[in-house]
Amino acid sequence: MADQPTMKKPKAAETTVEHIKKLSLPDLNDLCDATDEAINAGGGFGWLKLPAREILERYWQGVVTMPARLLYVARLDGVICGTAQLILPPSNNEAQSFSVQLTTNFVSPWARKYGLARKLLDFAEKDAQKRGFSVINLDVRETQEAAVNLYESAGYMHIGTHPYYAQVDGEAIRGRYYFKVIDESFG
Repeated sequence: MADQPTMKKPKAAETTVEHIKKLSLPDLNDLCDATDEAINAGGGFGWLKLPAREILERYWQGVVTMPARLLYVARLDGVICGTAQLILPPSNNEAQSFSVQLTTNFVSPWARKYGLARKLLDFAEKDAQKRGFSVINLDVRETQEAAVNLYESAGYMHIGTHPYYAQVDGEAIRGRYYFKVIDESFG
């Protein structure tokens, strides 16, 4: 029998998540591209239409310069394809100093099905715990079913629905509000 050629296994995609404090030009471009794709897919964390590229660039550059915002990025084979942010409480809000707000959590459509949405969420939760926070709050459009499923499967508790949370194509969209206690000793 003749020798069969050996087939190399395809390399598995490399997925990573990290907290970034500065944006290189390639990372800024990746981040804007991923944001464009997320907006086009209907998950643009408030944007319904693509803003001009300069607006997106200024937005993301502003995020990394704000001490009250922590930016986490997901990478697929080194390319930024998703984000999450934690918004820290203002220093004058002692009564709610234990909680953070999760926002702008998305994975670009081309990078879905690699578990990056869960990795981003887990990473943000662990970082919030390390920083001494006890509760994460978030809100999401009810129509973003994948996000709703992610949060509920990760133990976030639905605490309310706002009937006029957003307006898309002239239609009122309901919003869902969630929280999760990430410090078991809290309360």
